Amino acid sequence: MLQRIQDRAIAERISPHIIDEVIQEASFKPDVIGRDRNQAEFKYTLNEYISRMIDGTRVAKGRDMKKKYPTLLRRVDQKYGVPPHVILAFWGLESNYGTFKSTHRISDAFLSLIYEGRRAEFFTAQLFALMKHADKNKLAIDSLRGSWAGAMGHFQFIPTTLAQYGKSANADGRIDVINRVSDAMFSAGYFLHRLGWNKDERIVRKVSLPAGFDMSLCDAKTKKPLSAWAAMGVRNSDGGALPVASKSAGMVCDERDNNNVGYLAYDNFYRIKKWNNSNAYAVTVAMLSDRLK
Repeated sequence: MLQRIQDRAIAERISPHIIDEVIQEASFKPDVIGRDRNQAEFKYTLNEYISRMIDGTRVAKGRDMKKKYPTLLRRVDQKYGVPPHVILAFWGLESNYGTFKSTHRISDAFLSLIYEGRRAEFFTAQLFALMKHADKNKLAIDSLRGSWAGAMGHFQFIPTTLAQYGKSANADGRIDVINRVSDAMFSAGYFLHRLGWNKDERIVRKVSLPAGFDMSLCDAKTKKPLSAWAAMGVRNSDGGALPVASKSAGMVCDERDNNNVGYLAYDNFYRIKKWNNSNAYAVTVAMLSDRLK
């Protein structure tokens, strides 16, 4: 396997020192295989997930980061049209503003997963994207550390995503999303921009559901005009009427929470799901971003 990877890397003109770092210093990681085979299936309800992810500490730290990086956040907003509170919400959820740092040597994680074989094609693509990223940006392979599945940096990008959306905020043109907050924020802003982010549109609207509401509509897949939701008895969370608008939205709610709370999901919600395909994650980004405005 290693010989095959080395031969391909040579054919793709990856620098010899990068190839040597990956191949000659390779180490099989059985714990990575264990994590891949036994990924936890989270059973939190929607409200439980939101409560676990958004607490006073995370909100306070996000506000501190807003004060610490006003110029950088403004640059991202001006260049990519993604407001500071949205960038901060993703940053807070992905890495707790850079304080959560996984320490797996990413190349070894990929090699172990390729050897294990279940998703060899996917992880081979990740490995070569990682090697090319290190080569192009003059980064040591050993410095590229992250999760067991290869997510790295402040916004937890995998290498193929980084290859497509990575941006440098600095004059040197190098991209380092692990050690440079500026590059990480620019990359996140560009990614959301490419997903079509609309800074003039909210993500979700918290609403009150009527008794007997059809909970089969709560998976965000069925979009209806706001007037149709209103006709079903859906109201603003404060009890007021929904706005009169031609806009359509999906609905997110969880009957396990045993309450009448739902979230009307607008287009930005569905853009977040292209970042992380989880209704709970997308709603939580929305809720945290509102707290950080």
